[in-house]
Amino acid sequence: MNIHEYQGKEILRKYGVTTPRGFPCFSVDEAVDAAKKLGGNVWVVKAQIHAGGRGKGGGVKVAKSLDEVRKYASEILGMTLVTHQTGPEGRLVKRLLIEEGADIQKEYYVGMVVDRATQRVALMASSEGGMNIEDVARDTPELIHKVFIDPVKGLTDAEGEDIARKIGMPEAAVKETCKFMQGLYKAFVETDASLAEINPLIRTGDNRVIALDAKFNFDSNAMYRHPEIQEYRDLDEENPDEIQASKFDLTYISLDGNIGCMVNGAGLAMATMDIIKLYGGAPANFLDVGGGATTEKVTEAFKIMLSNPDVKAILVNIFGGIMRCDVIAEGIVAAAKQVSLKVPLVVRLEGTNVDQGKEILAKSGLPIISASGMADAAQKAVNAAKGN
Repeated sequence: MNIHEYQGKEILRKYGVTTPRGFPCFSVDEAVDAAKKLGGNVWVVKAQIHAGGRGKGGGVKVAKSLDEVRKYASEILGMTLVTHQTGPEGRLVKRLLIEEGADIQKEYYVGMVVDRATQRVALMASSEGGMNIEDVARDTPELIHKVFIDPVKGLTDAEGEDIARKIGMPEAAVKETCKFMQGLYKAFVETDASLAEINPLIRTGDNRVIALDAKFNFDSNAMYRHPEIQEYRDLDEENPDEIQASKFDLTYISLDGNIGCMVNGAGLAMATMDIIKLYGGAPANFLDVGGGATTEKVTEAFKIMLSNPDVKAILVNIFGGIMRCDVIAEGIVAAAKQVSLKVPLVVRLEGTNVDQGKEILAKSGLPIISASGMADAAQKAVNAAKGN
């Protein structure tokens, strides 16, 4: 689950992390009113979407008068903002953040993720924060410093101060930088975050350390513990098909191919997509129906896949362990009839009650293309999508 920058900053402030003052806005007039409340003579008008690279895409502007606040808010609100993270289709901007200007002496980067190799939270920091952090990671990785945090001890003063010095913080700002990172770590752990990224972290002329941006991702499986974070969810920023799938406990992610995939189990789903690519096709989605698929879930899965006009064929790849093949076959038949399936359907079944499942499919009267293995299924799906 993702949230907006201004929401991330609300979380940070609860953990003692300093951020600029600002207000979320949903109209141009609200943006101007926010600038008036903030006072001063410099404001930042920021697009709020679930994607990075907003500055490069024209979604962040510095205003030096209220007229400029109105001008930039009018330009950004309602624009389709295209960044390296949105893809070419971009994202429609429906909300803004108006913030006070900041005295930026230097920009830095600080991020936290869960490192599976060490089973710890990894803190990453660099002296080269800002819009080109991806280039730094690619071209000069030695400028990114890491510490793997002991979950019992937390981020110690020694570790925090060492990282602060390594990224070039002046001695007068080292302790505050350490405190900043400790607050970020506490926020990360206590909110069940999977990513926390401050880019840029800035140092002001008087050596204050401030989070100028905030990006958070959270473990969706832990959100039942955080109803206050669930309230931050912005459905406008999510794919409608993925929202619909979540209502039926389906794990669905839209992709840009033309072969719909329905599989039970995430590992098998990944392998299915890989083998489709191997044989020259392109999956239209990742869809895991899980181990307890019902006719209702299978029907909904078909509806979601077929709502994509690019889908030219569907591949159902089921290994019946917990899920019985006869049950999934009944669901496939019922779903195909209910949605009036008009694209080729390739089905590969293996496992528990596979013979009964194949018999149900054979007697259905539907033009189902049966496959005897993953390679056979993938080849038949790719050929069907091509109209062969």
